[in-house]
Amino acid sequence: MIPRYSPRDVAALFSDEHRFDTMLEVELLAAEGLAERGVLPKDDVKALRVRRPVVDAAFVAAVDERELVTNHDTAAFVDVVQAKIGMPEGAWIHYGLTSSDVVDTALCHTLVLAMDIVITEATALRDALTRRAVETIDWPIIGRTHGMHAEPTTYGAKFSLFALQVQRDLERARRARTSIAVGKLSGAVGTFSNIDPEVEAYVCTRLGLVPVPATQVIARDRHAEVLYACAALGTSMEQFALEVRHLARSEVAEAEEPFAQGQKGSSAMPHKRNPVLSERLCGLARVLRGYLQAGLEDVALWHERDISHSSVERIILPDALQLTVYMLRKATGLADGLVLHRERALENLTEGSLGLVFSHSVLLALIESGMSRDDAYRVVQNAARQAVDERRNFRDVIEADDAVKLSNASLTTIFDPQRLLVHRGRFLDALTWRS
Repeated sequence: MIPRYSPRDVAALFSDEHRFDTMLEVELLAAEGLAERGVLPKDDVKALRVRRPVVDAAFVAAVDERELVTNHDTAAFVDVVQAKIGMPEGAWIHYGLTSSDVVDTALCHTLVLAMDIVITEATALRDALTRRAVETIDWPIIGRTHGMHAEPTTYGAKFSLFALQVQRDLERARRARTSIAVGKLSGAVGTFSNIDPEVEAYVCTRLGLVPVPATQVIARDRHAEVLYACAALGTSMEQFALEVRHLARSEVAEAEEPFAQGQKGSSAMPHKRNPVLSERLCGLARVLRGYLQAGLEDVALWHERDISHSSVERIILPDALQLTVYMLRKATGLADGLVLHRERALENLTEGSLGLVFSHSVLLALIESGMSRDDAYRVVQNAARQAVDERRNFRDVIEADDAVKLSNASLTTIFDPQRLLVHRGRFLDALTWRS
């Protein structure tokens, strides 16, 4: 991932230093598990822990240099660790293991840590959307279907629905974390041919993982589930950002992104306040979905194992987790700082819509007055078209129609937006996590 979209805390988890350090911990725990069962000398294994090398830039460089000879990164890692610990104790490193035992278990541990950050940041986004929902539940705004005026809703209803969607994403992310919190140390084809299952259990327990049956590799549908959780969050953020982009359009002007002192919206047109963050979130969501596609293609491997998934995962897993956290933090800032133009929204609702948002209410009132539904529909449809063509208020056109037998008091009630929003509190009732 390019530095622009790389949160440091997540990037650090996928650094070579952290990767090799986690692999080393798996190796040492495996040796300790073997010693507990009398397979390895306990004093030798204690020496491994005492002489545990520091995994720093110099260590990574040594592995890279050794890989030029071995053409195998895990073998190079094992060679460097053994050399730094020294013999004869160093010979017990990687005893009874295959590369994927170490690499897959270490990767799953790292993905768990990364998913913990994702869950924390997704919770923050959900809570920001929830706060705005509570704040604005009584603020009317035009609802739109097919991009056109429909009936009134409220800002708070919109925020509530976005919060509910992120809550569902949170549940997916938690399930994905559980799915990926696994490990395996069962050998070359997963049959425990050279290592006892109790060693696997020992290592996994100390890493907070659950041992699972596997071939040589942990099944990749688990990794794909992580990528789906990321892609789902990205799509939810895209939906929120897309709404902001529409509401920020000049002819709508019902919301706008926060605009900092000294910020410039355009290099050429000083008046511009473009929804650049929302556009960025929409674009990056496409990238996350692309990672999911690659992750799904990694699931099907030859027999007990091939490495067609490996090169792909080295790119998509670090990038997807970093990008997801980056987007979540930006989306939370957008939700918290979004400027809402309440008066403009009300103006669009009452004047900009010409009152057409009440056409359904007029239809129902005419049916109640004794008209057939089709006759009432035609009256309302013709009046609506006349209002648009003549740029007249829909209520004025309705009142002037001889076919309409509705009192002034009835029309006042019909054209009251609050009457249509009486149940808006149900949106907040659905936000069950609210304190």
